[in-house]
Amino acid sequence: MSGHSKFANIKHKKEKNDAAKGKIFTIIGREIAVAVKEGGPDPENNSRLRDVIAKAKSNNMPNDTIERGIKKAAGDMGSVNYETVTYEGYGPSGTAIIVKALTDNKNRTAANVRNCFTKGHGSIGTQGCVSYMFDERGQIIVAKEECDMDADDLMMLALDAGAEDFKIPLKS
Repeated sequence: MSGHSKFANIKHKKEKNDAAKGKIFTIIGREIAVAVKEGGPDPENNSRLRDVIAKAKSNNMPNDTIERGIKKAAGDMGSVNYETVTYEGYGPSGTAIIVKALTDNKNRTAANVRNCFTKGHGSIGTQGCVSYMFDERGQIIVAKEECDMDADDLMMLALDAGAEDFKIPLKS
């Protein structure tokens, strides 16, 4: 029990917050490395990197940490090679499941995913066994402040371009 010391209470709260932040920064750092490997270190030419940088800034990641991650992935200065892998299988009652993972060790990840399927009373399948049932979709988010089009005109433009759904979020 942390009795009388106000500073001990502050220290414990700060340690907890810092650990959570560090975990998020690690995940975002891996995403930066993958984005750089796939599309290059220039955010102007690499939309995935641009999105990851926006995600990093929204989580208050320092700019020097972001730049260091980009340089490390671009220069291969002893960096770890992260890859995106996809596993397919069936869950309870034959539910089709696709798992996308980011890993530096395919063997360990395959064992972990297989273990999760087994614990969940499912089974891992071969490549392509359930993916034919899914369509890959994208999402385009337009900021109201930056768009000078009327919502109806924007919806018509999106639907004409092949969008299947259009949502205007409620004001919070």
